[in-house]
Amino acid sequence: MSKMAKIKKEKQTAWQRFCAWVNGDTADRPLMPADPPAPRKTKTDKNKKQKTVSSRKEGIELNRFGSIYRICAVLIGVAVVTVLMVTVLQLPLFGSPDNPAVNEVVERYVEKGLEETGAVNMVAGMILDYRAFDTFGESSVLFLAVTCVTMLLMRDKNNTSKDEDLLTAREHVIEGYEEDIILTKIARLLIPCALVYGIYVVLNGHISPGGGFSGGTIMGSALILFAVSFGMIRMSRFFTYATFKKVTSCALLVYAASKAYSFFTGANHLESHIPLGTPGAILSSGLILILDICVGIVVACTMYGFYALFTKGEL
Repeated sequence: MSKMAKIKKEKQTAWQRFCAWVNGDTADRPLMPADPPAPRKTKTDKNKKQKTVSSRKEGIELNRFGSIYRICAVLIGVAVVTVLMVTVLQLPLFGSPDNPAVNEVVERYVEKGLEETGAVNMVAGMILDYRAFDTFGESSVLFLAVTCVTMLLMRDKNNTSKDEDLLTAREHVIEGYEEDIILTKIARLLIPCALVYGIYVVLNGHISPGGGFSGGTIMGSALILFAVSFGMIRMSRFFTYATFKKVTSCALLVYAASKAYSFFTGANHLESHIPLGTPGAILSSGLILILDICVGIVVACTMYGFYALFTKGEL
């Protein structure tokens, strides 16, 4: 270890040295050479010998740390699996009269769900009215997940070149590359149908099977199909990272403005005075239609965001 390295190490705090040890940082600790050269008979023989011994000790410490790290990882994994298995064993038996599924909450959903929510689809009424705040948390988790993936995989001018960026686009893999006629023709037919069907599922989620999650998945699949068929560069002409941020942020903010008050009221419902309308009509069920649209937007953008980041490293 050089004199500068020693000074640098002395300036580190105990916490910094601990973090370096956990991360296996070897910047200031040379590994043990496999076949050290034969020492020359000079005045510095003693110093070289000491350095070699020090390198050997540090190499042994690194090997020991690797073994301990693997053992701890296995133990933690086994502990987590054990806790989950014990939890599963504590669940009530299927069909038992004491099952939490057989209680007054379910009876309330079934008997008064249509009257109180105005939604013909009982599931939509439950997750977007009775439990709307929970669904807001689920949507936020999706947004947080794609944000974390963006932080890890996002490519920009600081970590990629223009040539590398073009190589990740389908249009520029081979010079003179021609699009697959069958794929593009079929995509031109399927993409509009998938988008329209996804919008239909979202808008009719409160009166028929479907909703924001399923409709958003369909629309996200249509966006992915477009990117696969026509390339990421053409896709980026109308769907960019800025578009993704604005659309998903606005959808979550609208949802939060509609239902986040439950956090401050102890999950107590507040009357919005929005008419429920006629059950079965599209413009009915109060805020459920608006919340379905917000969830569908978040899901669709999240699906395409994952695909773009894992494929190209850029939205």
